[in-house]
Amino acid sequence: MKAVAPGTVIFHRHRGYGVITHVNLLTGWISARFGAEARTLDLNLSSDEVQHADGEPILFRRAPPDRMPHARLMDVVRELHKAGYQKLYLYSWPKPSGLHWRWHLFTGPRNWMQRTWREGWYGSGADYNNNPVMGWGDSPGATTEELIHALAKFDPQGLAQALGRDEDHTAWFAQVCELLLPGYMYSLNMERPAGGKLIEAPPVPVVPVRAGLQPYAGPAIGWPPGWAGLWSGAHVMPVRRPSFTGEPELKQES
Repeated sequence: MKAVAPGTVIFHRHRGYGVITHVNLLTGWISARFGAEARTLDLNLSSDEVQHADGEPILFRRAPPDRMPHARLMDVVRELHKAGYQKLYLYSWPKPSGLHWRWHLFTGPRNWMQRTWREGWYGSGADYNNNPVMGWGDSPGATTEELIHALAKFDPQGLAQALGRDEDHTAWFAQVCELLLPGYMYSLNMERPAGGKLIEAPPVPVVPVRAGLQPYAGPAIGWPPGWAGLWSGAHVMPVRRPSFTGEPELKQES
């Protein structure tokens, strides 16, 4: 199935050619503008017989697109690992609503809970299903090779920090990709029962990336190398202490 995104030219049997202005890959509803009409028309990709500009039907239910970017990102990371960029890691976890999953690529030291943040290296499925791009200057539906080139052009300094060897993580990641791609992704959320403590090393959650897929029934996925002992306490990202004076805080000498 070709990419469906804002800017895609479509054909409707009653309206003719138009351009998508808004899309939601979670629900299958789009907004499109036809001809010189000032208002947009809401259409359902499953029932309104919308076609691509070349006449190819958009079969949203029969051939659903990925409504989350994580499987595509896993393929990008796997190929970069093969090229020697083994200090590249993909962290994914659910938003509080559970409807979407966030993603974060990071490089350098393998420190999952104190990982560094670089602008453009993280996002959410909530943004993706309205505009299916990673934000690196890539196009909707870009291939793995095209995504790698887009990332390298977007932040060559950041990608350079991924050069190096991390053989145990690379082996774990390759095995996970072999089991899950192309239809599933992993989620590294540490579940906590209501009012209880963290469950010690449960199976890694696996989530389908498109509608219509059966729940994952393959072998259990182990946690990435470096996760041993992470369940023993609370983990939060470091936050700088707020300043109410507007003056820079002086570092105290020990």
